[in-house]
Amino acid sequence: MAGITVPEIRHGLDLSEQQLMIRDMVRDFARTEVAPIAAEIDESHRFPVETWKKIVELGLPGIPFSEEVGGSGGDTLSYCLAVEELAKVCGSTGLTLAAHVSLGTWPIYAFGMHLREQYVPGLIRGDHMGAYGLTEPNAGSDSGGTQTTAVDEGTHWRLNGRKCFCTNANYAGTFIVTAVTTPGIGAKGISAFVVPKGIDGFFLEPGEHKLGMRGSDWGSLVFQDARIPKDHLLGPTGEGFKTFMKTLDGGRISIGALSLGIAEGAYECALKYAKEREAFGGTLSDLQAVQFKLANMALDIEASRHLVYHAARLKDMGLPYSKEAAMGKLLASECAMRVTYEAIQIYGGMGYSREYPVERMWRDAKLCVIGEGTSEIQRLIIARNILK
Repeated sequence: MAGITVPEIRHGLDLSEQQLMIRDMVRDFARTEVAPIAAEIDESHRFPVETWKKIVELGLPGIPFSEEVGGSGGDTLSYCLAVEELAKVCGSTGLTLAAHVSLGTWPIYAFGMHLREQYVPGLIRGDHMGAYGLTEPNAGSDSGGTQTTAVDEGTHWRLNGRKCFCTNANYAGTFIVTAVTTPGIGAKGISAFVVPKGIDGFFLEPGEHKLGMRGSDWGSLVFQDARIPKDHLLGPTGEGFKTFMKTLDGGRISIGALSLGIAEGAYECALKYAKEREAFGGTLSDLQAVQFKLANMALDIEASRHLVYHAARLKDMGLPYSKEAAMGKLLASECAMRVTYEAIQIYGGMGYSREYPVERMWRDAKLCVIGEGTSEIQRLIIARNILK
């Protein structure tokens, strides 16, 4: 197969020359620029603005978007490779890119034709970050239970309500949110909006300190009679829930890539440590108990990689991918939990300390089985697809 090396075929990746170039470029950037500060930003709960600027300079936010809006005309798989490589050394940085692209930019690109030129080029250039407000204090997995409201007042929409756990919130300039426009009819009464920062009645509140992903920003969005421009409705009235579900399908592929990267990073650390750590007259890797752990970790990662990449390729081909995205996200996120757990076991007491990165990776992995729909929600999506 032209453009694919024998090792890539052997591992079932079938990556093109362009995809390999992107992967290798981001891998080098992650190792030289991201890894050295990963522990520090986790410890201090600091969002690394300097890293984000470098990510923008590399053009990573524009990978899956067309050249006509300033993107590089790449594909979903190339973008996932970028998220994966960042997550190998820092889950927080991988999450920052994933949320900006999949949640903060893609919905405008896909559904906001009249808003695309106004916002997407600036998001790709990094003029500001994008964020996505779906979760509310009383509406998490049950996103159809949205309580934020939007009232049509002729020249504008008046929004009232609150969104929480919004990634990139305090550094974003554009927000995509859902609100009830027709009360009493459930999900069919929900619409989506593009909300620019700085409008009257719109406030931000910093998020609480987190278990993991501490170098990724999050916060709450508060709307108190906020006036949204009338033309900032994203898609038709009443189709906001459908718009968000389609957005989450794509977002699950990126969280699958994020999970995959975290798992790979922990596995590589554990493998290296097992080969070097002397115990019982040899190295840890001489022990069958450790060998079996490493074998299971490698198997788990390889299976997850195939599912995540498959979902990305389906999306790129314009084929249905909702079930496959849920499968990839579910397997990869639970793989990340298993692999990071076993990595700590291989390190033993050292794995429980901050001296090595596997404890951070374990904490970061926990978000992956919650964000973009919990593992339970993924199983529900898969079941609905196979029972149709």
